Amino acid sequence: MSDHDAKQTYINFDEYIRQGEPAQREAAYAWSTAIGLQAVDGLKTSEYLNDLARRNIEGEITIDEVGKLLDSYYESKTVRENGDIDKEEADKASKNIKKILSVKTIDFSTKGYISVHRRIFDGVMKHAGQLREYDISKREWVLEGDTVDYLNWEDLRRALDYDIEQERNFSYNGITNDQLVAHITKFVSGLWQIHPFGEGNTRTTAVFTIQYLRLLGFDVENDLFAKHSWYFRNALVRANYKSAKKGIDFSPVYLERFFRNLLFGELWVLRNRYLHIHPPKEWSVQPNLAVQDKLGTSTPASTRTTSRTSIEQVPEQARDLLHTNNPLILDLVKKIGYEEWSIAQIMKALDLKHRPNFLEYHLNPAISEGFVRMLFPDKPHHPRQKYLLTTKGILLYNDIKDQ
Repeated sequence: MSDHDAKQTYINFDEYIRQGEPAQREAAYAWSTAIGLQAVDGLKTSEYLNDLARRNIEGEITIDEVGKLLDSYYESKTVRENGDIDKEEADKASKNIKKILSVKTIDFSTKGYISVHRRIFDGVMKHAGQLREYDISKREWVLEGDTVDYLNWEDLRRALDYDIEQERNFSYNGITNDQLVAHITKFVSGLWQIHPFGEGNTRTTAVFTIQYLRLLGFDVENDLFAKHSWYFRNALVRANYKSAKKGIDFSPVYLERFFRNLLFGELWVLRNRYLHIHPPKEWSVQPNLAVQDKLGTSTPASTRTTSRTSIEQVPEQARDLLHTNNPLILDLVKKIGYEEWSIAQIMKALDLKHRPNFLEYHLNPAISEGFVRMLFPDKPHHPRQKYLLTTKGILLYNDIKDQ
């Protein structure tokens, strides 16, 4: 895969988040969240939007200029390609979400919640900001085709008023972290279960939740909503699904684990496979990545095991951590193996010429996901800096070799 192909396939903002100025870092978080949330409806943004997002992060264009350029781009298209309608929705909704998240204030009311939907889907949906006037159901994979019981349309505004007013009057003083997570989970899942709009409920709930958590004093400038938006939606589904016939009760625990990761930095593996109502045995236990410490991802080179380290030695519930779907990381892991390489050596071995692309699409993601580490982590610019596999990377490497 060429560097150009990589840029088209893997868009991330890690470089800005880690190394950018404060304004760039904040913009990168907002964009990554805005773009990531489109996945809850199976949408992907266009390469054009991704390029505009980068230009906005770098201060070249304003968010309003992004909007004008998007409008011009889609209006000028004389021939519609397959998927253009979905991409236009994803692009414009992403731009709108980024603009909303750039403002720290929130109107915590029914009117404010409805306004979030209107602002997200302004120029995207004709019914933006309008409550539905019909009942709905949705077949869910995690429910084996069954649906959550969403609120009937006649009671939508009354239910929104009640839930938001109850939350407004709740005091968080003196409660434990467990009680806090349980309460936020109950509020957010209840708000989502009302499902007041014909489309876009999860994206609206996510944005409103981020704003509300900021109001409560939490720093939620991270990429959980970006990288795990589909898990967030399915966790909402499980929190609101009950079937006496199937012996299944409401299961808010999955959404609680999302918020535990978000608010307290816990390490639950947020994969949809663990949310299925009848998972196979290997998916029946959702791992907590406190287990990752036992894998020794920062073990010194002098004490690392190599060829004798096997994936079979890892607990069954932790093996999911050792895989990646990113082929660029796989190429890097296979090339480094048991050696210690400089950036120049790795690029030469992979036949890559463009250092910024290599850092953004190969090395930085591999480090972020815990497969590669620096030889001198406390001195990133050490003149003899090398890169080597972590124990997690060694396990993946050995698994690849065995296959």
